[in-house]
Amino acid sequence: MQTSPETLISANGIEICADTIGNPGDPAVLLIMGAGASMLLWRDSFRERLAAGGRYVIRYDNRDVGRTTSCPPGEPNYSLQTMADDAAAVLDHYGIGKAHIVGASMGGMLTQLLGLNHPDRVLTLTPIMSSPAGGAVVDVINGKPIEGLSPPTPEVLAAVAGMDNLDWTDRAAVVAHRNAMFGILAGTTYPFDAEEGEALFVVEFDRANNIASGGNHGICIGTTEPWAHRLGEINLPTLVIHGTADPILPLDHGQALAAGIPGAKMLELEGAGHDIPDALLDTIVPAIFEHTA
Repeated sequence: MQTSPETLISANGIEICADTIGNPGDPAVLLIMGAGASMLLWRDSFRERLAAGGRYVIRYDNRDVGRTTSCPPGEPNYSLQTMADDAAAVLDHYGIGKAHIVGASMGGMLTQLLGLNHPDRVLTLTPIMSSPAGGAVVDVINGKPIEGLSPPTPEVLAAVAGMDNLDWTDRAAVVAHRNAMFGILAGTTYPFDAEEGEALFVVEFDRANNIASGGNHGICIGTTEPWAHRLGEINLPTLVIHGTADPILPLDHGQALAAGIPGAKMLELEGAGHDIPDALLDTIVPAIFEHTA
């Protein structure tokens, strides 16, 4: 199976780190990860199965995570709209006119914005564990009420609050907090592998330009102009995938997203939290293959 090393792409005034797996002649799938998480959170088990099924899989670090250009913590100079433009720039680098777009959490929000702002670059959309209400979670964290959608669980809110006193220069503390957070997000039916997580988050910490800058994504999400009222403009095949036990973006967020996009299909993952567990790849990967056929 062909793989490419990490490469830095100069675009939109920044450098974007990306890599690929699979045959460049196969249909392209662009993977967009969520808030505060580098592209490494797209696990090899998922990418390799997509590539083995005849997809050319591209992933990249969003701004402020991994090896992509970062802003000082608390000072993002971009919006989610800008980040969607970055995704299109990654496709440009690889010479891809149109791709299947798969995004997780915040990446699912960027998936929606690609469908709205760059529909000519999109074959299909697959937002996973995402929401049409970008600022909903940020509002709850900041003590503001939200209407029409469920808030994160108290356990999630407590874990987020714990970040305020985190020493971002202390690798062990950062790794421990991220492991604990992902353990909460994954729920109980398909628990997060803490041993695997620790190894992953050590690498993530070491390769980050500034690990603390990942917190800028929350600011970015909260300050981006809402787009839910525009979802009816999307005229692209869309598959919404969402866990029934998601503790940060509960199921009704995914249901609202599917209801807002004309013709969208929905795959509910019984018992799944805010994660893409290996135990459900036998369900998720075939669904993506069917959707992107």
